[in-house]
Amino acid sequence: MRAVYLDGSSTGGTRAPARETPPDILALLGDHSTLARRTGFRIEQAGDAATLAAYHRLRREAFVREQGLFEGHDLDDRDDDPRTVVLVARDPAGSVAGGVRLGPACDGPDIGWWTGGRLVVAPAARGTHHVGGGIGAALVRAACARAEAEGALRFEATVRAGAEAFFRRLGWARVRPVEVAGALHVLMRHPIGRIAAQAAGAKSALGPLLAALPGGPARLGGPGFVGDDGAPVPGSDLVAACDAIVPSMVERDPEWAGWCAVLVNLNDLAAMGAAPAGLLDALAAPDAAHAARVIDGLARAARAYGVPVLGGHTQLGVPAALSVTALGRTTRPVPGGGGRPGHAVRLTADLGGGWRPGYRGRQWDSTTGRRTDELKEMLGAVAAARPAAAKDVSMAGIAGTLGMLAEAGGCGAVLDVAAAPRPAAASMGDWLTCFPGFGMLTADRPDAPAPPAGPAVSRVCGELTTGRGVSLRWPDGEVTEAVGGPVTGLGTA
Repeated sequence: MRAVYLDGSSTGGTRAPARETPPDILALLGDHSTLARRTGFRIEQAGDAATLAAYHRLRREAFVREQGLFEGHDLDDRDDDPRTVVLVARDPAGSVAGGVRLGPACDGPDIGWWTGGRLVVAPAARGTHHVGGGIGAALVRAACARAEAEGALRFEATVRAGAEAFFRRLGWARVRPVEVAGALHVLMRHPIGRIAAQAAGAKSALGPLLAALPGGPARLGGPGFVGDDGAPVPGSDLVAACDAIVPSMVERDPEWAGWCAVLVNLNDLAAMGAAPAGLLDALAAPDAAHAARVIDGLARAARAYGVPVLGGHTQLGVPAALSVTALGRTTRPVPGGGGRPGHAVRLTADLGGGWRPGYRGRQWDSTTGRRTDELKEMLGAVAAARPAAAKDVSMAGIAGTLGMLAEAGGCGAVLDVAAAPRPAAASMGDWLTCFPGFGMLTADRPDAPAPPAGPAVSRVCGELTTGRGVSLRWPDGEVTEAVGGPVTGLGTA
C-alpha cells in the first residue's frame, strides 16, 4: 500500500534521506492564519492545467525545497491516474492558496477504498495554532466529503506522528503506528458511517415497536421465523408477505410505486423458497387518475412476473398510499435465521439495468427490462438451492440486510468487499446501501453449490462469524466496522 504523509508525500517517487520532522510541519496545514480567518476563500476541484500547475508549484516549494522530503520533484504515478481528484483552496484574489489530492487506493476497479495526501498550504496562508480550523482543515474536510460522495467506505492517510492530534480534532481515528522510510507515522482513518446510518434508519425501530404485540417479536412468523421476510401460515403450506411503499414515492412516481409493490413482495416470498400464488393490494389516492397510474404499474409488474392480482381495496379522495400482500406456497420454508458461524455468505444479484431515473444511488432497476422466464428463474433461486438461511435485500441495503440475517442467526458477519458482485455503474457505497431490485443473501456450508439464478450473478463474498454486527474485509486484509450491533432488535429466530 502506498504510504500517504501528512505533507502529502508518498513512497512513490524519489525520496530524500529521512530526517527529523521539521518543527513547523503543522504550519503546512495553515489553520488560523490571517488569510484563513478571512471570509471568501473557497474550495474547488482543480479543473484546468494552470490550476494544477499552481498546486504542483506549492508542493514542490514545500516538500522539495523547504523540507527536503524529495529530490527534484514530488510527482508520482498518482498524479497521472485519471481517477485522482485534486481540490484546491483559492484566496479572495483567486490565487491557489493550498490543495490536496485524493483517489482510489487500488489499481483496477474502484472498490470504495480511497486515500488522501499531498496536503499543502501556501506560506502566506499558514498558521501555527488552533489546528481545528482554517484552510488546511477545510481542505481535509472537503476531501472527506468528496470521498464519501464518490462512494468510498474507507478513507485514510498515513500521517507523520506529529500531525495525529490535528487529524483527531477533525474526527479521524488512529488505526496503528507504522514505519515509513525509517520514520514513525500513524495510519489514520476518517470514520464513514453510511452503512450503519442506512441500516438504523430503515430497521432499528422494529424491535421496540413490535414489542407491544401479543407475545412480542418472538411470536412473529412462528418458531424459527422471527424477523423473516414472510410468515408461514399455521396449518398450511402458505407463506404470506406484506410490504407498503413509501407514500412520497406513490405520490410522485405512481407507476414505479405500483411496479415496486409487486417486486418487493415477490422477493419476500422468494427469500423463503415459496412460489407465488397471488397478490392483494390496498390503494389510496387523491383521485381516480392518480389511482389509475398506480394500478397501471402494478398490473404491468403482475403480468411480467406471471402472478395474478386476486383482489384488494381502493379508496379515493385521500393522500396517496399503497401496500400489497403476497401469498405463496412451500412445504419447506427457508428461514432467515438459519445461518451459523462458519457458513459462507453468498450474494445473488441482478446486475443488469441501471439507476432508476430520479433515484440515482438509491434504487437500481434491473427488473423492468427482464422477460418473464428470467424473472421467474431468479425468484426460484432460493427454492432450488435450499440454503440454511436466506433474506432478500431490503431498504437496509446489502450490508444492512446481511446484518439482519446474521442477527436472526445469533451471529456476526464479514463481507468481502472486492468479492461482492456489483454493476460497473454503481459505486461501492451506493451499491451496498441501495435497493438493488433483485438481490438475495444466503448462508450455507462453504461447499454448497451456487443456486441456478438465470441472469443474476451469484458469488460467495463473506462468512458468518461469532459475535454480532457486520464488518467489511478489504483486499489488504484490513477489516473495518460497517454495523456495530443488531440491526432490528428483534433478536434471534
